[in-house]
Amino acid sequence: MTEAGVSEDILYAVEGGIGTITLNRPQARNAMTFAMYERLAEICRDPAAHGDPRVIIVTGAGDKAFASGTDIAQFRSFASAADALAYEERIEGVIDAIERCAVPTLAAISGAVTGGGAAIALACDLRIATVTARFGFPIARTLGNSLSMANYARLFALLGPALVKDIVFTARLVEAEEGRRAGLYSELLPDHPALMLRATELATTIAGHAPLTMRATKEAMRRLTTATAQAVAGEDLVTLCYTSEDFREGMEAFLAKRPPVWRGR
Repeated sequence: MTEAGVSEDILYAVEGGIGTITLNRPQARNAMTFAMYERLAEICRDPAAHGDPRVIIVTGAGDKAFASGTDIAQFRSFASAADALAYEERIEGVIDAIERCAVPTLAAISGAVTGGGAAIALACDLRIATVTARFGFPIARTLGNSLSMANYARLFALLGPALVKDIVFTARLVEAEEGRRAGLYSELLPDHPALMLRATELATTIAGHAPLTMRATKEAMRRLTTATAQAVAGEDLVTLCYTSEDFREGMEAFLAKRPPVWRGR
């Protein structure tokens, strides 16, 4: 069955106990609008009310990008620290919904997986990718903002502090094989059709296993990861970056397709 959503920017269908969410803005490298984030969270918060799948695959339309982050134009209305903190709280609610989803989630990744798209992928229980996958948070080069403490904690738990600092400081994107070696992906596939075939095979296997074992394991991992973030305050770091002149410059430079001029204030 295919379920109609609030827009065609997110497609959702359930077949054979497998739900597939497709981020469907290939013309914008599947950049996420707020409506897309909310639709994704809506499905993950209550899968039973959305076709009752036993497992959910999250993927991007086409082979160029899983998701390239939040649509930058949506930041233009930011005017205060409250706007920045409200944004991070809103997005964290979405990521938390994926982590708390009652069924296992599998990210099937082709091409770019950056910014908010990388946060979605991190929140999924498993990740498989094509050899073209490129993962990262190039914010030091683009917007000059920061990640939330919760997202730093997710990266810290999965990749360790040295690699996190490496990819954020250099703004580089982690190539597929390096990502596999680091534990970011469990498998690499040669192309997008092979990726989706393998995602379906893996989801079918998972769907046949004990659902309460899945749920307990998911929740145990979530609690261990979130305990780190909750123990350390981070709102001051978000405010430092999002309310800066540099953030405004980074956003306007990005939209104008020119290099930003950083001033450190």
